[in-house]
Amino acid sequence: MPQPVKSTRATAPSQRLKMRRELAAAAMNLFATKGYEATTVDEIAATAGVARRTFFRHFRSKEEAIFPDHDDTLERARAVLDAAPAHENPLDTVCRGIKEVMKMYAASPAGSVERYKLTRQVPALREREIASVARYERLFTRYLLGHFPESAHRDGDDDPLLAEVAASAVVTAHNHVLRRWLRAGAQGDVMTQLDGAFVIVRRTFGTGFSHHRETPGAAPAATARGEVLVAVTHTDTPLPQIMRTIESALHSHRAGSAEQRAAGAQFTGGAPSSEGQSAGKEPVDEKPVGEGVVGEGVVGEQPVGEESATG
Repeated sequence: MPQPVKSTRATAPSQRLKMRRELAAAAMNLFATKGYEATTVDEIAATAGVARRTFFRHFRSKEEAIFPDHDDTLERARAVLDAAPAHENPLDTVCRGIKEVMKMYAASPAGSVERYKLTRQVPALREREIASVARYERLFTRYLLGHFPESAHRDGDDDPLLAEVAASAVVTAHNHVLRRWLRAGAQGDVMTQLDGAFVIVRRTFGTGFSHHRETPGAAPAATARGEVLVAVTHTDTPLPQIMRTIESALHSHRAGSAEQRAAGAQFTGGAPSSEGQSAGKEPVDEKPVGEGVVGEGVVGEQPVGEESATG
């Protein structure tokens, strides 16, 4: 009895990824033996046993060839966001999403270490890595922003900035743990280390999103708005110290704002309007809190000479 012909649609993605990884392995070997500048696309293709045109079906340049998994990992991260439970804090969802990136590196420890060393030596590869990983941060920023009420998307509101800063903090935590793991030769349980870093991120930013998430059919929750603090720090600053600095600055700013509101109430002979309080709004302090980026830089916008965002 004739056997049914299996569809090639299911196997096509795996075959594509297999070829991309073979090309990446060939590129890594040639870069290590001949040097990046001396290696050509023709040599990479020949080493992988394919034609030049096959190489360009998978990569636009030799710089891209050592990052074969980012496209598929981005889709897995997006799938985590799309399948998130309705009750889950959006920041927790983003933390789960970026774990897909860490899993990519952890799946091949030796290869990840070699790639990290190579990107440290070749600026063009480091820039390509930054550009690749920047897509994750854009994905997470859009997701977090989508969990604010539509009424919050107005000029002068800090919600879009909060989404961007929080997404940057998640990426910074991931990058900090990843680099430390790679520098240690990929030793230790990197996923457990990442969970520890996320505890710090959630403690700093988590409450900024839980009350924004709307339940279908429910009245929009009242939200308190104020300025968003963004910190600038050196690349070698430990992550806990970064978060402690942010927390301290937030406490100081809130205390100062409370004193200003009390002084204003005393001057006018009354308390702040209860109408504004019932709407969940606070007077906005006009004084800027801070400028810059969280941690060691927004991925994709680092100054030349800074370390790449990931390995």
